[in-house]
Amino acid sequence: MSSKAMVGVEESKTVDSKGNSNIGEFKLEKSKSLNNIARVKSDQKSNSLFISRSRLSRLLLCRLGAIAMLVLSAYMLELSTLREVMRSRVFMLRSSSLNINDPLQSAHFYDNNGFLTISANGGLNQMRAGICDMVAIARYLNVTLIIPELDETSFWHDRSGFQDIFDVDYFIKSLRDQVRILKEIPDEQKKNAEIAKLYPISPTRWSTISYYNKVILPQIKKNQVLHFNQTDFRLANNHLPLELQQFRCRVNFKALRFVRPLEELGRKIVRLLREKGPFLALHLRYEKDMLAFSGCTEGCNNNEIVELTKMRFAYPWWKQKLINSVKRRKDGACPLTPEETALALRAMDIDPSTQIYIAAGDIYGGERRMTPLRLAFPHFVNKKSLLDHSELGPFWNHSNQMAALDYIVSMESDIFVPTYKGNMARLVEGHRRYMGFKTTILLDRKLIVNLTDEYKNGSLSWDEFSKAVKTGHTDRMGAPTSRKMAKYPMLEDYFYANPQECLPSPPKISNPA
Repeated sequence: MSSKAMVGVEESKTVDSKGNSNIGEFKLEKSKSLNNIARVKSDQKSNSLFISRSRLSRLLLCRLGAIAMLVLSAYMLELSTLREVMRSRVFMLRSSSLNINDPLQSAHFYDNNGFLTISANGGLNQMRAGICDMVAIARYLNVTLIIPELDETSFWHDRSGFQDIFDVDYFIKSLRDQVRILKEIPDEQKKNAEIAKLYPISPTRWSTISYYNKVILPQIKKNQVLHFNQTDFRLANNHLPLELQQFRCRVNFKALRFVRPLEELGRKIVRLLREKGPFLALHLRYEKDMLAFSGCTEGCNNNEIVELTKMRFAYPWWKQKLINSVKRRKDGACPLTPEETALALRAMDIDPSTQIYIAAGDIYGGERRMTPLRLAFPHFVNKKSLLDHSELGPFWNHSNQMAALDYIVSMESDIFVPTYKGNMARLVEGHRRYMGFKTTILLDRKLIVNLTDEYKNGSLSWDEFSKAVKTGHTDRMGAPTSRKMAKYPMLEDYFYANPQECLPSPPKISNPA
């Protein structure tokens, strides 16, 4: 080895104070340093792995939490649905007394197909029947019905709302197991509802449920909201499913309950009458608007005939203008006059001391026209003569609410006698049938006017007249009978006058041994 190389080697050596070489220590320190570096890296790797696992754990926990929330939400929704089912079933059990003769014994559940809004047209009882039909239609189309609007444009210009006449909460509650009814359209459907009102529909009269399924339902599904601006006679009298017919009765006889103020005042009138004995409710359709509409002027003077004719021409929705009053009366198409009514009641041996409650508005011609009836039956009254003005005050300018009072009294009377075939006459007749065939004298107007004319001209004696009237009314006292069908619906018996599908079975009469 060269001296230069040897010097390099010597220089590279270090010697401690004792003369020992530290090469091994150097290697040891180097090894420790390397181990420390490796340990740090290992620790860093472990820390990184720990951090990754921690993040993964948090993600897993979040995911599990989300799943748990979804499961809990589904459970709560199921529980809520179950509660609604139970509430509906419990209500149905509690209200079983309301469902006499009702085949719909299980709750009706469905996916909502849309919303139906309606503007009922006509007077109180025309609207009432129309509302019953609309509820039945909503139930069978699986649509939500919004509380109906009542007619404010009719002859009477009554601005009473549904809630002013009928108990809204009871109406909704008593039908909730079969149909969904809301007080107002949901916010998300208000725009559709506004459009629907701009393009209202008048369903075809006397239609079967298949018409509503095939024609109306697709329109509701397409537009979400449909508005009917007419509800009168939009459902057929006959050839409908039994349960639909019975559901119409349930709505009419059970769900449509008058508000408490009307019920209480109506019961007060009945109580005042009952204190003096039995009473007869006479639905005397001899108001000015009735005579103008029908064109019937029997017993009117020339000035009255002119006034009634002008009134008929003033209302464009009264289609028939030129009317032969004499012919119409002879055909039995006119309301009976107070004089004709008095003769008919006397001929049927109604006791002159019987209280007569006049269920009607102001009689055209006033006291002059009422004199024959007063002479025959001096104890006749009406709501105005029985009650103080202050008691009638809240209802005074609301013809539909006043009509509701007459409806209540007519339902409770011992005998009900309508002198014309109007909507109130037919609905009260049907309701009294439903209540056990309470006595309702359905006057044969054609027979009575022709017999009256013969009696007045001397062709018949009183006894002959009386016997003929009695014979002609033996089967017109509201006893059980089948509803008459005809080729044209207008000629049929009205469903609400004789809802035979809903009526109790007539008592069986045993043959004598």
